[in-house]
Amino acid sequence: MNTATPVVQIENLSYSYGTAEALDNFTLSVPPGKCYGLFGRNGAGKTTTMKCLLNLLQPQKGQVRVFGLDPAKAEVAVKRRLAYVPDQVAFYPWMTVRETLDYLASFRDQWNADTERELLGRFHLDVSKKAGALSKGQRTQLGLIAAICPEPDLLVLDEPTSGLDPIVRREFIETVIGAYQEGNPGRTILVSTHLIAEFEGLIDAFTIVDRGRAIVALDADQARERYKKIRARFAAPPPDFDLSDALRVRREGREIEVVVDGASASMMQRFRERNPEDLSAEALTLEEIFVATLQ
Repeated sequence: MNTATPVVQIENLSYSYGTAEALDNFTLSVPPGKCYGLFGRNGAGKTTTMKCLLNLLQPQKGQVRVFGLDPAKAEVAVKRRLAYVPDQVAFYPWMTVRETLDYLASFRDQWNADTERELLGRFHLDVSKKAGALSKGQRTQLGLIAAICPEPDLLVLDEPTSGLDPIVRREFIETVIGAYQEGNPGRTILVSTHLIAEFEGLIDAFTIVDRGRAIVALDADQARERYKKIRARFAAPPPDFDLSDALRVRREGREIEVVVDGASASMMQRFRERNPEDLSAEALTLEEIFVATLQ
């Protein structure tokens, strides 16, 4: 794979459902070998983006490329190299778990039986159970196994942990996604989620989408360097001073806490000039950056 070519490249994508605009000149670039997060509130346009790059919806304006190819014109070539887990997973209800996996494996050029066996055991899935009798969480687990075993170049996940209990969510994120990329550093993950905190340690870069537009697109380390939370405690309640350039300000008694975007040094100096008893700065988590950006 040419590392200069993004795995996913979306440019000026627009899509509307009747009069409801889901995407408005949305742009996204996902480099190879990364775990890339697409963050947004419900209705922000995340699922519509996923459907356009999978050729489940046709863009009304703009361009979508996956592996440098137009998914509408090279659908088989594109889908041979990716796997997709939607937020609502469905299987033929009369098939057992074993029959479902065998059926899905028949469409793939390769299938890692060792990974399948390991994940079935980790998720405690009964291979003799009918798919129609599985809970939502179990269907999600089965969908994840079916997506990872072909070892695709691109794993597309749309709210992949929404049906899982907290313990299984953590295990899935740390073990399953981690193992998927460890097997081949060139593999790429595009994950759409609102459970940002749970992906904190895995996300390499992200885009925040709101009302169909890209608001922020950053590397995760760059974002943590840029967005800071500054806390100051004074000997007496501090006088009011200009903090209008802060994203958020919280005053409580003798303490002030502010969130800043790229202006931490000047803000720290402003506090030092007022002789605080204590002054500290720390990087925001990705979830805190998401909240601060959309407030």
